[in-house]
Amino acid sequence: MNVCVVGIGLIGGSMALDLKKREFAQKVVGVDVNPQHANIAKLSRLVDDVMELEEAIRISDLVIVATPINVTKKLLPEILTLCQGTQKVVTDVGSTKAGILQKIADHPNRKQFVASHPMAGTEFSGPLAAISRLFDYKTAIICEKENSSPAALEMVEQMYETLHMKVIYMQPHEHDVSAAYVSHISHISAFALSLAVLEKEKDEKRILDLASGGFASTVRLAKSSAEMWVPVFDQNSDYVLEVLDTYIHKLEAFREAIQKKDHDEITRLIHESNKIQKIL
Repeated sequence: MNVCVVGIGLIGGSMALDLKKREFAQKVVGVDVNPQHANIAKLSRLVDDVMELEEAIRISDLVIVATPINVTKKLLPEILTLCQGTQKVVTDVGSTKAGILQKIADHPNRKQFVASHPMAGTEFSGPLAAISRLFDYKTAIICEKENSSPAALEMVEQMYETLHMKVIYMQPHEHDVSAAYVSHISHISAFALSLAVLEKEKDEKRILDLASGGFASTVRLAKSSAEMWVPVFDQNSDYVLEVLDTYIHKLEAFREAIQKKDHDEITRLIHESNKIQKIL
């Protein structure tokens, strides 16, 4: 089949790479409003060709929308309309789902859309960040599968199987609150810690000289793109705020115990947090 990837960045580019390499797609065409990204994607052979949206959709069987979430929300109704009257399947990779699904709930071509979210990524962005095997053995979430046609659902499931992902099914609000807890808060924590260290580093120049692996791994996500994450925080603001309140409460618990030199309470908090290892 022919696959169209709209938005040839880290996620879209990595999907294009492995879907072609693993022979799920005979041809992969890319669409990107950034001419530099489009040229890089073609020159580095992430995609076979770069086209305008309408032409790319016309020749494709599957359309993957891998744009920032605010762009996806705006673009998706147009893409579904361009696919109307055909058997073309459309999916997205956005990290929030309720807003997108609400936007296209009444679209006449809703059945051809499969809402999905591959839980994978790095702190880098753009086509140069695309890598093979990014999705191997990670989890992909499909939302509202009952509102997609069986054929559309099967095609997207096969796509994720080709990417060696485990597929699970959730409802959109369930997905969004889970994503806020396991993904969105991690990025906010990294951004906040980075800001705190950079502010202190103005006075104490040696701080970053002393930074080691632990610090680097903790703030790794602070290198992530604002273009991607501002729309995520906006679209999922209710759940992100809920998680932030919980996170701040836990920080205050540590602060109070440290201030009181309550070693037993600090030990209890750390031991309680250690339980995450059994889950991971």
